[in-house]
Amino acid sequence: MTHVKPADLVTRMIDAGEAKVHLSTRDTLIRAFMGAALLTIAAAFAVTVSTQTGEPLVGAILFPVGFVMLYLLGFDLLTGVFTLAPLAWLAKRPGVTVGAVLRNWGLVFVGNLAGAIMVAVLMAIYFTYGFSTEPSAVGQAIGEIGEGRTVGYADHGAAGMLTLFVRGVLCNWMVSTGVVFAMVSTSVIGKVVAMWMPIMLFFYMGFEHSIVNMFLFPSGLMLGGDFTIMDYLVWNEIPTVIGNLVGGLLFVGLAMYATHGRTAPSRRPATLGVEPTPERERELVRPTR
Repeated sequence: MTHVKPADLVTRMIDAGEAKVHLSTRDTLIRAFMGAALLTIAAAFAVTVSTQTGEPLVGAILFPVGFVMLYLLGFDLLTGVFTLAPLAWLAKRPGVTVGAVLRNWGLVFVGNLAGAIMVAVLMAIYFTYGFSTEPSAVGQAIGEIGEGRTVGYADHGAAGMLTLFVRGVLCNWMVSTGVVFAMVSTSVIGKVVAMWMPIMLFFYMGFEHSIVNMFLFPSGLMLGGDFTIMDYLVWNEIPTVIGNLVGGLLFVGLAMYATHGRTAPSRRPATLGVEPTPERERELVRPTR
């Protein structure tokens, strides 16, 4: 069987969170840098496909290639460690403190930001022939995305801020589901198919992903977008990071931990060696104390 059952999956999530918290500064930064770089190249690819075909769905279908590559290579995103690292603390794993979790988040943020900005610069060069011409159609589209997702929210005031936050929550609900799905199978094809579904959904729906935005907005500024760095920080990145934290931790990490990590099957011996039915399993399940 290549499928990992939910109870075992939560153990894997906790193990992964513990490993990430204990990872060295050097390795954390490298993995975060490369994770963001691969994801944001895929974002540029998806915008290119959407612009050239006129079909946003095609871009959304293809965007998960970046997510798949980075997780198969063991790289990290802030959205993922938001979900996994706190579980190791909740499970009281040795050496996992609140300070250690926050350190991990901070290092991954820095690494992701550096990787995303590097790709933003490279893509800006690519779309303008080294800043010697006007941006291509794709470059112009990226600049317009930056405007719409900053001043576009600001135009709606508090309602815009609420919408931005909710899109951040919904985004990491899906993205962290993809992170967990990377562990739900022991086969490569099983991992790929499982990860693909929620990532495609988030991208097509236009939810707000803090790491993708670390690429879209700096590149948008370089490609002529009519917004400022302060617009980006106040009307996108900061609320998106908070929304991503809430969505991933609450709806994925804590939800899985509460029902599959804090609940265990009864240890009563099986009767007559018969494989328990779903109804029998429900009878045997009881909360641990």
